[in-house]
Amino acid sequence: MENENTKSQSPLKKLWLLLLSVGPGIFCIGYTIGTGSVTSMSKAGSEFGTQLLWVLAFSCLFAWVLMEAYGRYAVITGETAIHSFKTKLKGGKFIAILVLVGVSVGQWCCLSGLVGLSSSAVYETLRIFFPSLSPSGYAPTLIIAVLIMAGMYAILWFGTYSLFEKVLVFFVTILGLSFIVSMFIVLPSPANIAKGFIPSIPDVEGANLMIAAFVGTTMAAPTFVVRPLLVKSKGWIEANDGLRQQQRDSFTSAAMMFVISGSVMVCAAGALFAEGKVITNVLDMANSLTPFAGRFAVALFLVGTLSAGLSSTLPIMMVAPLLISDYNKGKMVTRSVMFRSLTAAAALIGLTVPILGANPILAQIATQVSQVFNLPLVVGCIILLVNSKQMGKYRAGVLLNCGMAAAFVFSLVMSYIAVLGLRDFF
Repeated sequence: MENENTKSQSPLKKLWLLLLSVGPGIFCIGYTIGTGSVTSMSKAGSEFGTQLLWVLAFSCLFAWVLMEAYGRYAVITGETAIHSFKTKLKGGKFIAILVLVGVSVGQWCCLSGLVGLSSSAVYETLRIFFPSLSPSGYAPTLIIAVLIMAGMYAILWFGTYSLFEKVLVFFVTILGLSFIVSMFIVLPSPANIAKGFIPSIPDVEGANLMIAAFVGTTMAAPTFVVRPLLVKSKGWIEANDGLRQQQRDSFTSAAMMFVISGSVMVCAAGALFAEGKVITNVLDMANSLTPFAGRFAVALFLVGTLSAGLSSTLPIMMVAPLLISDYNKGKMVTRSVMFRSLTAAAALIGLTVPILGANPILAQIATQVSQVFNLPLVVGCIILLVNSKQMGKYRAGVLLNCGMAAAFVFSLVMSYIAVLGLRDFF
């Protein structure tokens, strides 16, 4: 009977169960595929076509390596990242505080642009079906932003890890389906897609900033340092097949990052690049789909953008209290006064861009770049931890060490490119 029920399940139901079985990887996708990722991929696709697919591929590859390393460390030792930085490394307290502050501030900055994009996506979707609405829409966009923050805070106030996970699965499922369907509407030729995997940097203004934003949103430092907390909350330990579970989780997460983010870039390349159009506002990210599939295709893209924003809002609001809990106790605490106070502060910070009425596209890209500078330290720390005596026979092997070394070099190169990009931007 059980087999018959399994066979009778719809494809969407099977996808839902698969995502629920992953767990921590869903939070990783939440940290990496938000409106920052959608904005970066869309803008890059509109300006450079598929030329920067190689950056996305490398970023996802190294994200997989680092998720595997941090997950392995958590499963084998039962310890978390920030707490281990503090107690296991020379100068550990300073390193732990530096990572904690750097990641938290960077994520809070990203949150503001993210909420601005999400609220704008909702308003632009409403304008598609109600053309009489004002093009500017400052007040309604701000009201939408306040409602989004209030809703997310309510989930954090009353929820548990299991609820957070289910909410993220819902939004990730919607954003993935939305962008993949949109991509097939305007799919470029396979030859153009294949060329994107040949490393090259466009010789135009803004290319360095875009590359750094790619890495900042895909190889996101919070993805790695929060992962051991989530692995522990899932109860994955080596005695209970935890190592294999976390390996499957890290691979699935990285693969989904590449597929979803790549579909956004390819969609923008097929719809905008060939037309010579560049993205300057939220509606530009979708309105060129109209000739191909009408206004409902635009709505589909904007629903994906909103889902990306909401899937990132929840984990970003949690990042500071989670890392502080990690630093103090080495475990996740979600019902404390500190957790609720800091998530409330994050909600208020998230309203900055909507209140100022700033362009959320530019704000999101600029804030994503800041994430790159935390990477070298985060990569260097895990290299030391997974090669420590504490890991025993599970100490990192040749392949993992080579992958981490390559990720470290890549992070240094990207930090340099980020400096060049910010210099040109300002």
